[in-house]
Amino acid sequence: MNDVVSEDFPYRVERVGVVMQPDPSDPNEAEGVLNPAAGWADGELYLLPRLVASGNISRVGLARVVVEDGRPVGIERLGVVLQPDRTWERGPNNAGVEDPRVTWVPSLGLHVMTYVAYGAAGPRTAVAVSSDLRTWRRLGPVVYRWEEDAEVDLNLHHNKDTLFFPEPVNAPDGEPSFAVLHRPMELPSASGRDGRESIWISFVPVAEVEKDVRALTVWRGHRFVAGPQFDWEALKIGGGPPPVRVPEGWLLLHHGVTGSWDPGRDQQQHVHYAAGAMILDADEPWRVLRRTSEPLLAPESEEERAGTVPNVVFPTAIIEVDGQPFVFYGMADSSIGVARLLRTNA
Repeated sequence: MNDVVSEDFPYRVERVGVVMQPDPSDPNEAEGVLNPAAGWADGELYLLPRLVASGNISRVGLARVVVEDGRPVGIERLGVVLQPDRTWERGPNNAGVEDPRVTWVPSLGLHVMTYVAYGAAGPRTAVAVSSDLRTWRRLGPVVYRWEEDAEVDLNLHHNKDTLFFPEPVNAPDGEPSFAVLHRPMELPSASGRDGRESIWISFVPVAEVEKDVRALTVWRGHRFVAGPQFDWEALKIGGGPPPVRVPEGWLLLHHGVTGSWDPGRDQQQHVHYAAGAMILDADEPWRVLRRTSEPLLAPESEEERAGTVPNVVFPTAIIEVDGQPFVFYGMADSSIGVARLLRTNA
Protein backbone atom coordinates (compact mmCIF):
# COMPACT_ATOMS: atom_id res chain seq x y z
CA MET A 1 0.00 0.00 0.00
CA ASN A 2 1.14 3.58 -0.62
CA ASP A 3 -0.21 4.92 2.68
CA VAL A 4 2.11 6.75 5.05
CA VAL A 5 1.13 6.67 8.72
CA SER A 6 1.50 10.00 10.51
CA GLU A 7 1.59 10.12 14.30
CA ASP A 8 1.80 13.94 14.14
CA PHE A 9 -0.97 14.68 11.68
CA PRO A 10 -1.20 18.48 11.11
CA TYR A 11 -5.00 18.79 11.59
CA ARG A 12 -7.51 18.00 14.29
CA VAL A 13 -11.20 18.62 14.92
CA GLU A 14 -12.94 20.13 17.95
CA ARG A 15 -16.67 19.70 18.55
CA VAL A 16 -18.83 22.82 18.53
CA GLY A 17 -22.31 21.37 18.98
CA VAL A 18 -25.51 20.17 17.31
CA VAL A 19 -26.93 22.39 14.55
CA MET A 20 -29.92 20.38 13.31
CA GLN A 21 -32.26 17.77 14.77
CA PRO A 22 -35.43 16.24 13.28
CA ASP A 23 -38.62 18.26 13.34
CA PRO A 24 -41.18 15.90 14.95
CA SER A 25 -44.00 17.62 13.06
CA ASP A 26 -42.44 16.97 9.61
CA PRO A 27 -43.03 13.46 8.22
CA ASN A 28 -40.09 13.97 5.85
CA GLU A 29 -37.81 13.89 8.91
CA ALA A 30 -39.43 11.00 10.79
CA GLU A 31 -36.26 8.88 10.68
CA GLY A 32 -33.68 11.63 10.97
CA VAL A 33 -31.73 14.49 9.42
CA LEU A 34 -28.11 13.67 8.60
CA ASN A 35 -25.06 13.76 6.34
CA PRO A 36 -25.42 17.27 4.85
CA ALA A 37 -23.69 18.99 1.99
CA ALA A 38 -22.87 22.69 2.45
CA GLY A 39 -22.19 25.76 0.35
CA TRP A 40 -22.24 29.54 0.10
CA ALA A 41 -24.67 31.37 -2.19
CA ASP A 42 -25.65 35.05 -2.25
CA GLY A 43 -23.62 35.71 0.88
CA GLU A 44 -25.46 33.07 2.92
CA LEU A 45 -24.25 29.71 4.21
CA TYR A 46 -26.56 26.77 3.51
CA LEU A 47 -26.79 23.13 4.47
CA LEU A 48 -28.33 20.52 2.20
CA PRO A 49 -29.24 17.79 4.69
CA ARG A 50 -30.48 14.33 3.92
CA LEU A 51 -34.04 14.14 5.26
CA VAL A 52 -35.28 10.60 5.99
CA ALA A 53 -38.99 9.76 6.05
CA SER A 54 -40.54 6.52 7.31
CA GLY A 55 -39.42 3.53 5.31
CA ASN A 56 -35.90 4.99 4.84
CA ILE A 57 -37.06 7.26 2.01
CA SER A 58 -34.64 10.16 1.63
CA ARG A 59 -34.88 13.66 0.21
CA VAL A 60 -32.37 16.51 0.04
CA GLY A 61 -33.43 19.60 1.94
CA LEU A 62 -32.14 23.16 2.12
CA ALA A 63 -31.50 25.11 5.32
CA ARG A 64 -29.90 28.48 5.98
CA VAL A 65 -27.21 28.25 8.65
CA VAL A 66 -27.52 30.62 11.61
CA VAL A 67 -24.10 31.95 12.59
CA GLU A 68 -23.41 33.66 15.92
CA ASP A 69 -20.02 34.88 17.14
CA GLY A 70 -18.35 33.32 14.11
CA ARG A 71 -19.72 29.81 14.58
CA PRO A 72 -22.74 27.88 13.26
CA VAL A 73 -25.35 27.45 15.98
CA GLY A 74 -28.54 26.41 14.18
CA ILE A 75 -30.53 26.40 10.95
CA GLU A 76 -33.63 27.84 9.29
CA ARG A 77 -35.45 25.26 7.16
CA LEU A 78 -36.18 26.27 3.56
CA GLY A 79 -37.83 23.15 2.19
CA VAL A 80 -36.82 20.31 -0.14
CA VAL A 81 -34.66 20.77 -3.25
CA LEU A 82 -34.37 17.17 -4.50
CA GLN A 83 -37.00 14.42 -4.31
CA PRO A 84 -36.73 10.79 -5.47
CA ASP A 85 -38.98 11.28 -8.47
CA ARG A 86 -36.87 9.87 -11.33
CA THR A 87 -36.89 6.23 -12.39
CA TRP A 88 -33.31 5.67 -11.24
CA GLU A 89 -34.20 7.07 -7.79
CA ARG A 90 -37.20 4.80 -7.14
CA GLY A 91 -37.48 1.02 -6.89
CA PRO A 92 -40.44 -1.28 -6.20
CA ASN A 93 -39.66 -1.40 -2.48
CA ASN A 94 -37.31 1.54 -1.95
CA ALA A 95 -36.64 5.13 -2.99
CA GLY A 96 -34.22 7.87 -2.11
CA VAL A 97 -31.79 10.62 -2.98
CA GLU A 98 -29.19 10.18 -0.27
CA ASP A 99 -25.99 11.65 1.22
CA PRO A 100 -25.37 14.63 -1.07
CA ARG A 101 -21.83 16.01 -1.40
CA VAL A 102 -21.57 19.45 -2.97
CA THR A 103 -18.40 20.99 -4.41
CA TRP A 104 -18.24 24.59 -5.63
CA VAL A 105 -16.21 24.48 -8.86
CA PRO A 106 -15.15 28.07 -9.67
CA SER A 107 -13.99 27.31 -13.21
CA LEU A 108 -17.52 26.09 -14.05
CA GLY A 109 -19.38 28.65 -11.93
CA LEU A 110 -21.44 25.75 -10.58
CA HIS A 111 -22.10 23.77 -7.44
CA VAL A 112 -21.63 20.11 -8.41
CA MET A 113 -23.61 17.61 -6.34
CA THR A 114 -23.02 13.88 -6.22
CA TYR A 115 -25.68 11.84 -4.47
CA VAL A 116 -26.80 8.25 -4.02
CA ALA A 117 -29.81 7.44 -6.19
CA TYR A 118 -31.46 4.49 -4.48
CA GLY A 119 -33.59 2.95 -7.20
CA ALA A 120 -34.40 -0.44 -8.68
CA ALA A 121 -30.71 -1.09 -9.42
CA GLY A 122 -29.73 -0.38 -5.81
CA PRO A 123 -27.49 2.50 -4.67
CA ARG A 124 -25.92 4.23 -7.68
CA THR A 125 -24.11 7.55 -7.94
CA ALA A 126 -25.84 10.41 -9.76
CA VAL A 127 -24.82 14.02 -10.47
CA ALA A 128 -26.69 17.33 -10.40
CA VAL A 129 -25.55 20.96 -10.81
CA SER A 130 -26.79 24.33 -9.56
CA SER A 131 -25.79 27.96 -9.61
CA ASP A 132 -27.68 28.89 -6.42
CA LEU A 133 -28.09 25.68 -4.33
CA ARG A 134 -31.86 25.98 -4.68
CA THR A 135 -32.58 24.79 -8.22
CA TRP A 136 -30.78 21.64 -9.34
CA ARG A 137 -30.39 20.25 -12.84
CA ARG A 138 -30.01 16.48 -12.80
CA LEU A 139 -27.34 15.19 -15.16
CA GLY A 140 -28.21 11.54 -14.52
CA PRO A 141 -26.51 8.44 -13.13
CA VAL A 142 -22.75 8.00 -13.47
CA VAL A 143 -21.24 5.76 -16.15
CA TYR A 144 -17.78 4.27 -15.51
CA ARG A 145 -15.91 4.01 -18.79
CA TRP A 146 -14.39 0.56 -19.08
CA GLU A 147 -10.76 0.41 -20.16
CA GLU A 148 -8.89 -2.56 -21.62
CA ASP A 149 -6.45 -2.89 -18.73
CA ALA A 150 -9.14 -2.48 -16.07
CA GLU A 151 -9.33 -5.14 -13.36
CA VAL A 152 -13.08 -4.68 -12.94
CA ASP A 153 -16.03 -3.06 -14.68
CA LEU A 154 -17.27 -0.55 -12.08
CA ASN A 155 -20.63 -0.30 -13.86
CA LEU A 156 -21.43 -3.70 -12.35
CA HIS A 157 -20.99 -2.49 -8.77
CA HIS A 158 -22.92 -0.19 -6.47
CA ASN A 159 -21.06 2.97 -5.46
CA LYS A 160 -21.32 5.53 -2.66
CA ASP A 161 -19.38 8.35 -0.95
CA THR A 162 -18.54 10.23 -4.15
CA LEU A 163 -17.01 13.71 -4.08
CA PHE A 164 -15.48 16.04 -6.65
CA PHE A 165 -12.31 18.05 -6.16
CA PRO A 166 -12.93 21.82 -6.48
CA GLU A 167 -10.34 22.47 -9.17
CA PRO A 168 -8.90 20.52 -12.10
CA VAL A 169 -5.81 18.34 -11.78
CA ASN A 170 -3.78 16.47 -14.35
CA ALA A 171 -4.94 12.87 -14.66
CA PRO A 172 -2.25 10.16 -14.79
CA ASP A 173 -2.31 10.42 -18.61
CA GLY A 174 -1.60 14.18 -18.37
CA GLU A 175 -5.12 15.28 -19.39
CA PRO A 176 -6.43 18.28 -17.36
CA SER A 177 -9.39 16.73 -15.57
CA PHE A 178 -11.95 17.05 -12.83
CA ALA A 179 -11.10 14.37 -10.28
CA VAL A 180 -13.65 12.53 -8.19
CA LEU A 181 -13.25 10.14 -5.26
CA HIS A 182 -15.68 7.27 -4.78
CA ARG A 183 -16.23 3.95 -2.99
CA PRO A 184 -17.15 0.96 -5.20
CA MET A 185 -18.86 -1.85 -3.31
CA GLU A 186 -18.26 -5.62 -3.26
CA LEU A 187 -15.18 -5.66 -5.48
CA PRO A 188 -13.08 -8.83 -5.69
CA SER A 189 -9.59 -8.95 -4.22
CA ALA A 190 -6.92 -8.03 -6.77
CA SER A 191 -3.52 -6.32 -7.09
CA GLY A 192 -2.94 -5.76 -3.38
CA ARG A 193 -6.62 -5.07 -2.59
CA ASP A 194 -8.28 -7.40 -0.13
CA GLY A 195 -11.88 -6.86 -1.24
CA ARG A 196 -12.91 -4.52 1.56
CA GLU A 197 -14.61 -1.31 0.45
CA SER A 198 -12.01 1.37 -0.24
CA ILE A 199 -11.45 4.81 -1.75
CA TRP A 200 -10.90 5.08 -5.51
CA ILE A 201 -10.34 8.02 -7.85
CA SER A 202 -11.62 8.68 -11.38
CA PHE A 203 -11.35 11.56 -13.86
CA VAL A 204 -13.41 13.63 -16.30
CA PRO A 205 -11.49 15.63 -18.94
CA VAL A 206 -12.04 19.38 -18.55
CA ALA A 207 -12.34 19.83 -22.32
CA GLU A 208 -15.32 17.47 -22.45
CA VAL A 209 -17.12 19.22 -19.60
CA GLU A 210 -16.57 22.60 -21.24
CA LYS A 211 -18.33 21.25 -24.34
CA ASP A 212 -21.19 19.66 -22.40
CA VAL A 213 -21.60 19.72 -18.61
CA ARG A 214 -23.30 16.32 -18.83
CA ALA A 215 -19.82 14.86 -19.30
CA LEU A 216 -19.50 15.11 -15.51
CA THR A 217 -21.35 11.79 -15.39
CA VAL A 218 -18.82 9.85 -17.50
CA TRP A 219 -15.83 8.82 -15.36
CA ARG A 220 -12.59 7.24 -16.56
CA GLY A 221 -9.04 6.40 -15.47
CA HIS A 222 -10.20 4.56 -12.34
CA ARG A 223 -7.57 3.63 -9.80
CA PHE A 224 -7.36 2.53 -6.19
CA VAL A 225 -6.28 5.20 -3.66
CA ALA A 226 -6.50 3.73 -0.14
CA GLY A 227 -8.11 0.86 1.73
CA PRO A 228 -8.67 -0.10 5.37
CA GLN A 229 -5.41 -0.21 7.30
CA PHE A 230 -6.12 0.19 11.03
CA ASP A 231 -8.34 -1.51 13.58
CA TRP A 232 -10.89 1.35 13.55
CA GLU A 233 -11.32 0.81 9.77
CA ALA A 234 -11.63 -2.98 9.90
CA LEU A 235 -14.79 -3.28 7.77
CA LYS A 236 -14.30 -0.50 5.23
CA ILE A 237 -13.36 3.13 4.59
CA GLY A 238 -14.94 5.83 2.42
CA GLY A 239 -14.58 9.49 1.58
CA GLY A 240 -16.12 12.28 3.62
CA PRO A 241 -16.33 15.96 2.54
CA PRO A 242 -14.95 17.11 -0.81
CA PRO A 243 -11.17 17.51 -0.48
CA VAL A 244 -9.81 20.86 0.71
CA ARG A 245 -6.58 22.35 -0.64
CA VAL A 246 -4.09 22.92 2.20
CA PRO A 247 -0.35 23.75 2.20
CA GLU A 248 0.51 20.04 2.49
CA GLY A 249 -1.64 18.95 -0.48
CA TRP A 250 -5.30 17.88 -0.42
CA LEU A 251 -6.89 17.29 2.97
CA LEU A 252 -9.40 14.43 2.86
CA LEU A 253 -11.49 13.51 5.87
CA HIS A 254 -12.68 9.91 5.63
CA HIS A 255 -14.74 7.48 7.65
CA GLY A 256 -13.71 4.08 8.95
CA VAL A 257 -16.14 1.36 10.02
CA THR A 258 -15.91 -1.53 12.49
CA GLY A 259 -18.50 -3.95 13.84
CA SER A 260 -20.72 -6.41 11.99
CA TRP A 261 -23.31 -6.22 9.19
CA ASP A 262 -26.87 -7.51 9.32
CA PRO A 263 -27.48 -8.80 5.76
CA GLY A 264 -30.43 -7.21 4.00
CA ARG A 265 -30.81 -4.36 6.49
CA ASP A 266 -30.40 -0.74 5.34
CA GLN A 267 -30.05 0.88 8.77
CA GLN A 268 -27.41 -1.20 10.51
CA GLN A 269 -27.38 -1.52 14.30
CA HIS A 270 -24.03 -3.16 15.06
CA VAL A 271 -21.49 -0.89 13.36
CA HIS A 272 -19.22 1.90 14.60
CA TYR A 273 -18.27 4.84 12.36
CA ALA A 274 -15.33 7.11 13.18
CA ALA A 275 -13.55 9.82 11.16
CA GLY A 276 -9.89 10.13 10.26
CA ALA A 277 -7.94 12.02 7.60
CA MET A 278 -5.39 11.77 4.82
CA ILE A 279 -3.19 14.20 2.95
CA LEU A 280 -3.22 13.49 -0.78
CA ASP A 281 -0.49 14.75 -3.10
CA ALA A 282 -1.36 18.14 -4.59
CA ASP A 283 -0.42 17.16 -8.14
CA GLU A 284 -1.07 13.41 -8.01
CA PRO A 285 -4.08 13.07 -5.68
CA TRP A 286 -4.13 9.30 -6.06
CA ARG A 287 -1.01 9.24 -3.85
CA VAL A 288 -1.46 9.30 -0.06
CA LEU A 289 1.30 11.29 1.68
CA ARG A 290 0.12 11.16 5.29
CA ARG A 291 -2.64 9.37 7.15
CA THR A 292 -4.00 9.29 10.69
CA SER A 293 -3.52 6.01 12.54
CA GLU A 294 -6.26 6.92 15.03
CA PRO A 295 -9.61 8.68 14.51
CA LEU A 296 -9.84 12.46 14.69
CA LEU A 297 -13.48 12.09 15.74
CA ALA A 298 -15.29 9.08 17.23
CA PRO A 299 -18.78 8.67 18.73
CA GLU A 300 -18.74 10.09 22.25
CA SER A 301 -21.70 12.43 22.78
CA GLU A 302 -25.26 11.22 23.37
CA GLU A 303 -26.33 12.41 19.90
CA GLU A 304 -23.47 10.44 18.31
CA ARG A 305 -24.06 7.24 20.27
CA ALA A 306 -27.87 6.92 20.19
CA GLY A 307 -30.05 7.25 17.09
CA THR A 308 -31.35 5.53 13.98
CA VAL A 309 -27.92 3.92 13.54
CA PRO A 310 -26.07 4.22 16.88
CA ASN A 311 -22.37 5.04 17.23
CA VAL A 312 -21.88 7.06 14.06
CA VAL A 313 -19.94 10.21 13.20
CA PHE A 314 -19.96 10.77 9.44
CA PRO A 315 -18.35 13.98 8.09
CA THR A 316 -19.74 15.21 4.77
CA ALA A 317 -18.92 18.93 4.42
CA ILE A 318 -16.12 21.39 5.21
CA ILE A 319 -16.89 25.07 4.81
CA GLU A 320 -15.26 28.30 6.00
CA VAL A 321 -17.02 30.83 8.20
CA ASP A 322 -15.08 34.07 8.74
CA GLY A 323 -11.87 32.30 7.73
CA GLN A 324 -12.38 29.35 10.11
CA PRO A 325 -13.11 25.95 8.51
CA PHE A 326 -15.96 23.97 10.07
CA VAL A 327 -16.86 20.33 9.56
CA PHE A 328 -20.52 19.31 9.37
CA TYR A 329 -21.23 15.67 10.12
CA GLY A 330 -24.01 13.16 10.65
CA MET A 331 -24.63 11.99 14.21
CA ALA A 332 -26.01 8.44 14.60
CA ASP A 333 -27.96 8.89 11.33
CA SER A 334 -30.34 11.15 13.26
CA SER A 335 -28.91 14.65 13.77
CA ILE A 336 -26.24 16.99 12.39
CA GLY A 337 -23.24 18.24 14.32
CA VAL A 338 -20.51 20.75 13.63
CA ALA A 339 -16.83 20.86 14.63
CA ARG A 340 -13.93 23.22 14.05
CA LEU A 341 -11.12 22.05 11.80
CA LEU A 342 -7.87 23.22 13.39
CA ARG A 343 -4.18 23.05 12.55
CA THR A 344 -1.91 21.41 15.09
CA ASN A 345 1.69 22.40 15.75
CA ALA A 346 2.96 19.41 13.80
